[in-house]
Amino acid sequence: MKQFIAMLIAALLLVGCTAVQPGSTAQTGAADSEAAATSGEITVYTALEDDQISNYLPLFNEQYPDIKVNIVRDSTGIITARLLAEKDNPQADVVWGLAATSLLVADQQGMLEPYAPAGLDRIRPEFRDPAEPPHWVGIDTWFSAFCVNTVELEAKGLPIPTSWADLIKPEYKGLIAMPNPASSGTGFLSVSAILQMMGEEEGWAYLDKLHENMAVYTHSGSKPCRMAGAGEVAIGISFDYRAIKQRDAGEPILPVFPAEGSGWEIEANALVKKETISPAAKTFLDWAIGEDIMRLYAASFPITAAVTDVPIPEGYPEDPVAQLVANDFVTMASERENILAQWAERYDGKSEPR
Repeated sequence: MKQFIAMLIAALLLVGCTAVQPGSTAQTGAADSEAAATSGEITVYTALEDDQISNYLPLFNEQYPDIKVNIVRDSTGIITARLLAEKDNPQADVVWGLAATSLLVADQQGMLEPYAPAGLDRIRPEFRDPAEPPHWVGIDTWFSAFCVNTVELEAKGLPIPTSWADLIKPEYKGLIAMPNPASSGTGFLSVSAILQMMGEEEGWAYLDKLHENMAVYTHSGSKPCRMAGAGEVAIGISFDYRAIKQRDAGEPILPVFPAEGSGWEIEANALVKKETISPAAKTFLDWAIGEDIMRLYAASFPITAAVTDVPIPEGYPEDPVAQLVANDFVTMASERENILAQWAERYDGKSEPR
């Protein structure tokens, strides 16, 4: 955990927002929570999974029955694009569970309102923007995993892949699905991890070979795993939660965490800058890092922004931190558009229709 903390602090301090100057109207702090609303209506943009939302949101509704929450949910790339497109006329009040790198892009365009939610002192410093008050606050991490249909591979007489290197072997040609990194945060973190682990030249050469084995690129991070569970492909490059969730549901899915390591990201929250900011939005952000919801996050993900007593979910590596590749958030944020442009030029022909 110490190594993980050091990696995160070093990366996030480099891309952290400039601290708000004294006297700025943007100096919103946790003291504002005292005036947080218990009624109202807000719009929340999120890239959390549908089954996560249906598990998490009832907790808020029970505590704040008079606040109506309108959820707008889609994959990371689509939510990010929508948020940025609405820069001059923001529709969302809150962003909940979006990739921190997406929030960094939004913040660079002045779209986030600084806010220190109640309970911020419980959040490990490596999981939040270092500015005071922070422009975003993380909740957990998610990372690359392969969803392997053991029945399909056994029927084909093929071994279970255990590494990124295995996926480019010719025997897996046409048997793999992966998320399009422009649409999916899971796709982007996997592509970014490959480029960072291997270097740009070797990384793109690897992705060329992986493309030869690819059946389809999806516009959802969870869809490759769903396809693998249904037998539409044998291997889905997806993420940890989805792989374990489908295995636990009785599908013939083996979660595989690649031997070289997994790409990863922070799911984070933020207050959207608007002419009129709803106090109910601050209430939501206070709740979204609270002890009760953090325990629910921890039931799905082994690394959370606040320490809980929830054990690591079954099926994860014994040391999930050791599974994570060294991740340069500077590269991920600053090179995102360049990486996506190159990826689309090379591989978009196998993407499913939008």
